[in-house]
Amino acid sequence: MSGAADTPRSEVAIPEFKQVMGHPAPLWMLFMTEFWERFAFYGIRWALVLYIVAQFHAGSATGEQSANLIYGAYLALVYAAAIFGGYVADKVLGYQRSILLGAVIMAAGLFMITMPNEEVFKFGLATIIAGNGLFKPNISTMVGKLYTQGDERRDSGFTIFYMGINAGAFIAPILTGIMAERMFGGSPDMPAYKVVFLTAGIGMLISLVWFWFGRAQLGTVGRPPVESDSKAKVLYVLVGALLSIPLIYFLLSINAKSLQYYVLFPMFVLLCAMIMIEGFRDGAVARDRAIAMLIIFVFNILFWMFFEQAGSSFTFLADKIVDKNVFGFAFPVGWFQSVNSIAIIAFAPIMAWLWIRLGRANPSIPRKFGLGLIFNGLAFLLLMVALGSMLNDAGQIPFWTLFAVYVIQSIGELCLSPIGLSMVTKLAPLRLVGLGMGGWFLSTGIGNNLSGIFASEVSGETGMTAASALEGYTFGFWVLLGGGVLLFLIAPLIQKLMHGVK
Repeated sequence: MSGAADTPRSEVAIPEFKQVMGHPAPLWMLFMTEFWERFAFYGIRWALVLYIVAQFHAGSATGEQSANLIYGAYLALVYAAAIFGGYVADKVLGYQRSILLGAVIMAAGLFMITMPNEEVFKFGLATIIAGNGLFKPNISTMVGKLYTQGDERRDSGFTIFYMGINAGAFIAPILTGIMAERMFGGSPDMPAYKVVFLTAGIGMLISLVWFWFGRAQLGTVGRPPVESDSKAKVLYVLVGALLSIPLIYFLLSINAKSLQYYVLFPMFVLLCAMIMIEGFRDGAVARDRAIAMLIIFVFNILFWMFFEQAGSSFTFLADKIVDKNVFGFAFPVGWFQSVNSIAIIAFAPIMAWLWIRLGRANPSIPRKFGLGLIFNGLAFLLLMVALGSMLNDAGQIPFWTLFAVYVIQSIGELCLSPIGLSMVTKLAPLRLVGLGMGGWFLSTGIGNNLSGIFASEVSGETGMTAASALEGYTFGFWVLLGGGVLLFLIAPLIQKLMHGVK
């Protein structure tokens, strides 16, 4: 990267941190903070759609469509809220205080959903969303602030951080699944979902305490400027977050397609406009980089639309159409959620090493995204084959096929997701890095809402069948393959717009 391209960003001084295992020491504190937050988030992920069907639809398969739509809208709003949390951290509260406040609100929401009342449950989800908006984009932004713009360890650092995410996501479904199905009065037929939600709430409290004591390592990084430092602002933001909860509840309750067209898409357009205005103010290089970032956001939407079947249609697939008998052991449905994390933990060090080892031959950011889409498509190809030619007499596909689907998707995820986090810190306008990170999560959220809509079509009005799954997953394969090929074709144009960013 040329010195000219670095000039605007090099104005931000980064303190000298103690180095641990080749990276700034605070990276490992942020790693564990994110570990416990993701433990909480993924601890409830496997249970949500199953709980909604069991608790609010009396276990009827006709409730699958509604559960998929609520799940998709919940994830969409989790990520959409990040746009506001990033802006608040950039302009009002600073990153450290935003993370702490978000953790408190998320913990409250997790304890709320233990109540077996549909309205309280939705208000609990809305509270989790409000807290996650303050937490999620800002802890990722903090990782980027540990490295100078030209530091080649940045992608590797984000990949290590991503391992923290997946370590928490790996342990949570296994632990909460065992507790729900084999302890505290639960059974595989009727898990004790309340235990799942309580355990997740405790995990969120651990994340809060971990960051509270560990933030001293960060020094001034992530704090607001001295001249604008006011503890009263914490109260103002808290009041604003609490006032947003009824609005989020309303958005959870409306039709998912209305949410997409009248809320999420307009938010995305507005965000793009704000980023472009800032880019134009910073000059041609910043403008072009902003354009490149926004183009990649569009492909990010496509990736997550199909990847995030894990918590919706794949859960019903595992529950109904996968033969879960493994050498005489009944593999719990919730444990499939950990396969992705096992694969991430196994392959993340290899990928982190590979990006550094390749040096100048390291694929460009758009080509890494293209690989992510193609690997995601290959996972759907395997499902096409399994559902089309591997059904047993009971109408079920082999256990290993869904297991392999999660592994293949995970390789695609490693090509895309941690690289995306790093990309935003490189390409977003200097004064709106938090907002840019919010945009990354908003694009992910749009994809997640589309995933819920897609999953609801796969299940239909009467519940998932092998035929409906085959039809839906065939569509997914062709869309992902087409998106990956297109991105490879236009990669040179996007790379030119990035002005030397690798």
